[in-house]
Amino acid sequence: MNDCLVIGGGVIGLSIAWELARRGQSVQLVDQGKLAREASWAGAGILPPAARPLAIHPYDQLRAMAFEMHREWSARLLRETGIHNGYQQNGAIYLARSAGEVASLVAWSQLASDEQVQIEKLTPARLREIEPAIAPAPSSKPLRATYFLPEECQIRNPRHLQSLIRACQQAGVELIENSPLVDLQLHGGEVVAAITSQGELRAKNYCIATGAWSGILLQKLGFEVGVLPIRGQMLLLKTDAPILRTIVNEGPRYMVPRDDGHLLIGATEEEVGFDKRNTEEALADLHQFAIELVPSLASAQVVQSWAGLRPASYDGFPYLGKLPNLANAFVAAGHFRSGLYLSPATAMVMSDLISGITPAVDLSPFCVLR
Repeated sequence: MNDCLVIGGGVIGLSIAWELARRGQSVQLVDQGKLAREASWAGAGILPPAARPLAIHPYDQLRAMAFEMHREWSARLLRETGIHNGYQQNGAIYLARSAGEVASLVAWSQLASDEQVQIEKLTPARLREIEPAIAPAPSSKPLRATYFLPEECQIRNPRHLQSLIRACQQAGVELIENSPLVDLQLHGGEVVAAITSQGELRAKNYCIATGAWSGILLQKLGFEVGVLPIRGQMLLLKTDAPILRTIVNEGPRYMVPRDDGHLLIGATEEEVGFDKRNTEEALADLHQFAIELVPSLASAQVVQSWAGLRPASYDGFPYLGKLPNLANAFVAAGHFRSGLYLSPATAMVMSDLISGITPAVDLSPFCVLR
């Protein structure tokens, strides 16, 4: 019998499995489809800076822990697997063009400053110096506030996931694909088996990390937990050479430049159930957003589009911890747009909990019964 069965093969599940295996535990991981092909693969890999010493709320502590860990994890994954996940520090421009965006951005910038995150309010001249490609079209709304965060980093999601899969394999994790979970058998206040389409799996502990599908599984266990699938559509452009130097953020939308001239544009937030189809209207809006801010992108090649289903909780916090009244069942789900970002810290605190160690972050705000 294995020490732990991780249910879900996205970035959260893979990260937990790898961390547990590195601690000497025997781990199986099972996924309903192919590994790392849902929201984890679809995201942009943006890593906003956070400072741990001054973080007060457990969620901010989790963010700060994750930001610190990404550099270390990226280096370790490169050493152990030979795969570079694209981790790099680009810095980021945050901008606002509407009154609502300005108010939100100013409040957020104050919080960042309070946490001693490096942040600079930009004049138009300073913006041109840092990111000369940003030149809003005359017909678009003018920029009303801009800030620069020099410490913001990025990771290329598919490469990071590829490295995690290889690291898990090298650490002895048994990875099982295309095996949907049918049921969890309970007895005496414990999970005794996971019934999948390919048969029965047993372990000492079970960790649910099935992303947007977690709510369905948790309801089977009697927990009325809301995990909503929120569709995020993405557009990929290509230019001969990189046009942007930095990540650019405006509200929920962003542009992420890659070293090879690709530019990732995202993302919508749509409550449409489990529909992952792209729509012409949303892609046109994303394209227009990019061209309005960076007119030189009008000639860029449109390479590809896709969508992912991000798991959103009702209050914006993930569900992390042991499931009440079940001695050996745990959950790590509902990270919404921050799955990859929070994945190393989530793996650390969940591996501590599963191993009987008190986590460094108080997980009570993330309980499924909150």
